[in-house]
Amino acid sequence: MYSYSAFNEITAFLVFVQLMLDYHIGAASISRSLASYAVALLELFPALKGSIPLWMGSGKELLGGLLSLNILAPILLALLTLVLCQGVRESSAVNSVMTATKVVIVLVVICAGAFEIDVANWSPFAPNGFKAVLTGATVVFFSYVGFDAVANSAEESKNPQRDLPIGIMGSLLVCISLYIGVCLVLTGMVPFSLLSEDAPLAEAFSSKGMKFVSILISIGAVAGLTTTLLVGLYVQSRLYLGLGRDGLLPSIFSRIHPTLHTPLHSQIWCGIVAGVLAGIFNVHSLSHILSVGTLTGYSVVAACVVALRLNDKKDRESSNRWTSSWQEGVICLVIIACSGFGAGVFYRFSASVIFILLSVGVAVVASAVLHYRQAYALPLGSGFSCPGVPIVPSVCIFFNIFLFAQLHYEAWIRFVVVSVLATAVYALYGQYHADPSMLDYQRAPETESDA
Repeated sequence: MYSYSAFNEITAFLVFVQLMLDYHIGAASISRSLASYAVALLELFPALKGSIPLWMGSGKELLGGLLSLNILAPILLALLTLVLCQGVRESSAVNSVMTATKVVIVLVVICAGAFEIDVANWSPFAPNGFKAVLTGATVVFFSYVGFDAVANSAEESKNPQRDLPIGIMGSLLVCISLYIGVCLVLTGMVPFSLLSEDAPLAEAFSSKGMKFVSILISIGAVAGLTTTLLVGLYVQSRLYLGLGRDGLLPSIFSRIHPTLHTPLHSQIWCGIVAGVLAGIFNVHSLSHILSVGTLTGYSVVAACVVALRLNDKKDRESSNRWTSSWQEGVICLVIIACSGFGAGVFYRFSASVIFILLSVGVAVVASAVLHYRQAYALPLGSGFSCPGVPIVPSVCIFFNIFLFAQLHYEAWIRFVVVSVLATAVYALYGQYHADPSMLDYQRAPETESDA
């Protein structure tokens, strides 16, 4: 919606496709982890210990490790998809209980594991250097998807202008604290090189003889990952439903089952895509192509904040400009994004610091142009609005694209290939079937003094 109203239809469609693929890959990764924790839970029973085949849990390696066959993950996805096809109404009370349960388990993990920490495991603290830290940041960036979903509850908030910023920032700070706490405990208990990729928490505590905590972790992980998958698959199908109604995707995605009252085709499609990915790729492989859509989407949203606030009054005051105020603003945003990518690439490949500073300097100049040469309309209504426009969005774009440059090569290839395919779909189908009346968001209106 933001991309469509601020820029154009094809930009919005490209952002949708990149984000949706991130959601599909995320669902596949979560289902692989869910399968591993489910197997770890089953192996607590002596009769099943060591008797569950690899293709049910961590996966059986094929083609020299290129593929990893797993049957349980697609089966779990199929079951959850079947449940969602029947119609699921999650109450806020159930969500609150599940969230509280997961947070309690995380706190138990941190508190119990803190007594088993060996500080020698933290030396060196960054064994692969700071560049590896940045690469890791791009991979786990996907973990922060969902905070933006709080905005979807605006209609259910008594005072959204006040409640939503508090909810988003509060949950973000809490989760950051929990993430850091778990990571410190985990790497302090077991050397990072010995950690399991599939069920690291449960295995770390089992290796320390704390089987009761391992059981608790497995139960909490199965419950938590199941609800996460349910919500994730539910949201994905509704996004396909919206694009189907807009005409950018075939109308089959917008069909509602007459009896179940659910978007059956969209839901089944989401389950199939995630199931195929989960069935042949392990978490390690999937993580290499994650976060592309998230970094791209968040960058575009930041650009939209600037584009939607741009006021074209200067065009009327100075008609001899070679381009409009809005076009100049968009050009500056593109320059900032390119500078962020350039700085990221130069840093990644250990280029001279002069090139990095040059890239930063270009971004600073473009931001200054945005700040001093543009006029911005104030958003309607009272309450929260993004502060520091255009500086805050510019900084956001620069650092997001800087992180984008640290992604694995597979992620770059994925971005290019998916963008080309998405453009082809839009060119051959979307542009001819899209219904502009379905999207009627407008830019920030002019103030009375500008009219």
